[in-house]
Amino acid sequence: MTFADVLRLALGSVTAHRLRSALTVLGIVIGIASVVLLTSLGEGTRQAILSEFSQFGTNLLAVTSGKMETHGIAGAVGGTTRPLTLGDAEALRAVPGIEKVVPVVFGTARVSSGERARDTFVYGATSDGPEVWRFQVRLGRFLPETELDRATPVAVLGPKLKRELFGAGNAIGRRIRVGGHRFTVIGVMATVGQFVGFTLDDAVYVPVASAQQLFDQAHVMEIDATFTPGLPPETVVAAVKRVLKARHGGEEDFTVLTQGEMLASFGRVFAVVSVAVGAIGAISLLVGAIGILTMMWIAVGERTAEIGLLKALGATRGDVRNLFLAEAALLSGAGGLAGLAAAMSLGAIVRLALPAVPFATPPAYAAAALATAIGVGLVAGVAPPRRAAALDPVENLRAE
Repeated sequence: MTFADVLRLALGSVTAHRLRSALTVLGIVIGIASVVLLTSLGEGTRQAILSEFSQFGTNLLAVTSGKMETHGIAGAVGGTTRPLTLGDAEALRAVPGIEKVVPVVFGTARVSSGERARDTFVYGATSDGPEVWRFQVRLGRFLPETELDRATPVAVLGPKLKRELFGAGNAIGRRIRVGGHRFTVIGVMATVGQFVGFTLDDAVYVPVASAQQLFDQAHVMEIDATFTPGLPPETVVAAVKRVLKARHGGEEDFTVLTQGEMLASFGRVFAVVSVAVGAIGAISLLVGAIGILTMMWIAVGERTAEIGLLKALGATRGDVRNLFLAEAALLSGAGGLAGLAAAMSLGAIVRLALPAVPFATPPAYAAAALATAIGVGLVAGVAPPRRAAALDPVENLRAE
């Protein structure tokens, strides 16, 4: 029996039982569509977050209080942890290769101007903020260059917060209250957008010493710094650690992460998430595989006379086995293609209806999903063909 004969007979059998074939294919369609949609959502989220981190450049490092690995949590290791201070930030300015340093204090507070008020994020920073974070000032200027411990009562608004407080009017020189403290607006930031779910355009920036007073803190939460492009990151990190360890009594009770390490850490996390999400979708594929297995067992029982006739006409066991495997491949392949089409269509609808939802389907994902569908069908269709091939043709025809 030639390959064309096998394919023709398999196709005829599939089309002869349209309802049963459609229900079997439906299980594969749901499984493939679920896998592709969930993994595409995970991949889109991963790409979006990595893109947001990449906007800060590759020569950025961050120092946080508490010792952790790139996959851990700051402060998770026991022992005494000294908080970071403005003195630590000042010391980092003298580290060879370090260009700009921004000690950071942040929290939420009520910001008001006249009758308009709202709760929003407040970031304590320094004049180096725009260069370290790659932000731009649209109107006025950023925070003045003063001593780190000087609490100057000036503020810079994000564009969204500026519109909510002052509308289309000029905000430069206007007075606002932040958590009960009075500040003068000296600048408005250009639009930045979101960063890991936080809207940076809806924030207010004040000198770091002012933020310490506002939130009643003597320490800083983080120290961000840039280093000279081209320098090996590990060399700069080692120098930063030496300086801070000397200031912290020889203890490395802090964490220094470069931008590359942050990106690699997020990449590992999302790789695990993608696998977990794909596994959830694969449960639907398992249901489809059970459907194919069930249908093939029923088909073998219903077609004993047909199998007997084929074997009486010279078909070998291999021919019978290939016939049923071809049916399983046709069903799973059709389900895989339909599932991909359904996932792409739903993905397009999601992108149109919810543009903010990250969604990305790499071609490799689509190819892997289709190959998986066919593979699942073939695996599920292995046992029934072996039973069919073992049937005795004389007994089959006699039973009929």
